[in-house]
Amino acid sequence: MARPRKFDEARVIDAAMDTFWRRGYEATSTRDLSERTELGPSSLYNAFGDKHQLYLRSLRQYQETATAEQVEVLRAPGPVEDRLRNLLATAIDTDLSGTDRPGCFAINAAIERAAVDPDAREQVRQNFAVVEEALREALAEGQRSGEIDQTRSAESLARQVLSTYYGLRVLARVQPDRSALLDVVENLLKSCAAAEDRG
Repeated sequence: MARPRKFDEARVIDAAMDTFWRRGYEATSTRDLSERTELGPSSLYNAFGDKHQLYLRSLRQYQETATAEQVEVLRAPGPVEDRLRNLLATAIDTDLSGTDRPGCFAINAAIERAAVDPDAREQVRQNFAVVEEALREALAEGQRSGEIDQTRSAESLARQVLSTYYGLRVLARVQPDRSALLDVVENLLKSCAAAEDRG
């Protein structure tokens, strides 16, 4: 009979995610993961598999936490434009805050691993798809209420917002000018607004 695990699985995965987020996949060693999770290497890998499997679990954890928070912002009550602005401005402020967790973990994974790791690429694609679908739903709601341009499909608008969102998250790492980044946000919102609201 297998002995029960004597650790908090969610805490361990969160610690692993934090390590991968800060250091990247390649620069994270087994020793780093062991120290951060407070589990010996054999215990860590007996429970979660190898480093690669723990990385994929970390990406799923990100989807269940940070990505879920992004979706909550888009599904909040109030004008759709305000929700979009909140999503984008919060990301900018997070990325400019000087946190040790640089940028968006899913974007970091896409840049570092997607070209060489099909499993990571698929997990990142799922992360992006969740946000894109929430954007599509919000924009379709805005079209029904007359806030958002009805001459373009909600799918097309969602892809535009998604591309800008992720582009801003990368740009914020090298362009610390908050006002310039927010200017991009306002121009995006103007391009998505119903014609009578563009001014």
